[in-house]
Amino acid sequence: MLDPRFQKGDCMARAQFQKGQKVWVECVGAWATVENIQPVWAKGFAEPVRVTYDVGLGREFLAHELMSPEEDPAANDAGPWRLMRARNKWQMAEDVPHHPHPGTYPVVVTDAQDWGGWRVPGAEYDRDPHKIEFQARLIAAAPRLMKLAEDLVHSVTESGDDAPPEMERLAREARDALKSVTEVLVPPVDAKPRSEGQAA
Repeated sequence: MLDPRFQKGDCMARAQFQKGQKVWVECVGAWATVENIQPVWAKGFAEPVRVTYDVGLGREFLAHELMSPEEDPAANDAGPWRLMRARNKWQMAEDVPHHPHPGTYPVVVTDAQDWGGWRVPGAEYDRDPHKIEFQARLIAAAPRLMKLAEDLVHSVTESGDDAPPEMERLAREARDALKSVTEVLVPPVDAKPRSEGQAA
C-alpha cells in the first residue's frame, strides 16, 4: 500500500518513464513495457527516495537499467550524399582488369565539403568489387529512399481508412524501417546508479 502522502502525479513528475511506455532493458537485452511505477518512500522525506519500474520480467528495475527510444537529431541531416571515385593507390589499373572501374574505387561523400562518409579498405574492395560498387550506390541513394519511405507513411496516414490494405502494409514496414534508422536508445536524464555507500 502506498504512503498516504503519495499522489500519482507526484511520482509521475519524478519518474523517468511512464506506465505503458516501451523500454529497452539493457541487462536482459530485450524490449519490455512499464507495467507499474513503484515509488519507495522513507520516513521524513516529502518525495520518494527512489522509483522502481515493474516491466514484467520478474524483478523491479531502476531507471539507469532502462533505456527509451528517442529521435536521433542526426536523422534530420541525411543528405544529399554523392558517389565519387577515388584513385586506387594500392593497385594499378592494368593489375585489376576485373574491377568495374579499374584504377578507382567508390567513396560515398556525406559532407558538403567532399569529405567524410563511407569507403572500404583495398583488400575488401578487391575481394568483391561488384558487391562494393552496389553497396556504394545503395548508400548514396539512402537519403532519397528514406524520404520516399517517409512520404509513403505520411500519404497513408493522411488518407485514413481510404488507403488500400497493401499500401497500409507497406507503410507499416516503412515506419518500422525508419524507426530502426531514426531512433536511438537513450538512458533517462537523471538516472545515475547509486554509489555503494549511499543509502537508498
